[in-house]
Amino acid sequence: MAVHTPICDFGWTAPDFSLPATDGKTYALDDIRGPKGTLIVFICNHCPYVKAVVDRLARDAHALMDRGIGVAAISANDPEQYPEDSFDNMTRFAREHGFRFPYLHDASQDVARAYGAVCTPDFFGFDADLGLQYRGRLDSSGKQPAAPDVRRELFDAMSAVAETGQGPQDQIASMGCSIKWKAA
Repeated sequence: MAVHTPICDFGWTAPDFSLPATDGKTYALDDIRGPKGTLIVFICNHCPYVKAVVDRLARDAHALMDRGIGVAAISANDPEQYPEDSFDNMTRFAREHGFRFPYLHDASQDVARAYGAVCTPDFFGFDADLGLQYRGRLDSSGKQPAAPDVRRELFDAMSAVAETGQGPQDQIASMGCSIKWKAA
């Protein structure tokens, strides 16, 4: 089921975390944090919305890292329900798509709940002081192939955060598959 993210709550502070990554290390928020901002993206391996944008996401994340933005992706989906989202498959997915940023596993789903993540992909763009500045989409393509001239909304917003500390006032919510929560 496709869901939309809520509007940006400007200034909301990023919750800390400590999660294992597909590279064998464990990362806290301070390990991810960039000198000019931080981007936390909730994704998974099986979602058609993520599959449609993952290569553009990696491209833009790598370019943002070069601008001083720290980046991490987090998968919180229940791999019991969705085996394609298992940790082993996350490792394979990160390698196949050339991630140069940590891909973290939120097995307890506590971090996704703390962030209020609702879908994959769900983008949280923070300024240098970890105040939320962007909760929009990657671009307008959704789960369709992107046109060659598609505006890079996430990249533009986080570039502005790196330069000015502020995200755009007008943001269009991301849309994707709901987080696959564990049964209560």
